Amino acid sequence: MKATKVEYTVKSEFAKQNAENISKMMNDLREINNTDLKYSSFLKEDKKSFVHFVLSNTEEAEKTLNTLDSFKKFQTELKASSPEIPPKVEHINLVGSSYDIF
Repeated sequence: MKATKVEYTVKSEFAKQNAENISKMMNDLREINNTDLKYSSFLKEDKKSFVHFVLSNTEEAEKTLNTLDSFKKFQTELKASSPEIPPKVEHINLVGSSYDIF
């Protein structure tokens, strides 16, 4: 299993659009229903800092994101928005969970 955390802060005026882009991407992921890929996104209290968690159980599942037009649009628009704090990608290791992930 591979786990990744991505965190960044957008400008206030882009926060709503970013959330909409994420929502479209999540809808596409639900339609695909790849049980080897878990993706969650959170908005911090400042209403402009986002945290994403991606869990993939296979290499194929991990590649799924890059095939989605909605993911490409999300990434392109995020980059073009000139975030206040650019995305920081961290690969993290699971220590424990109270539920089955895969």
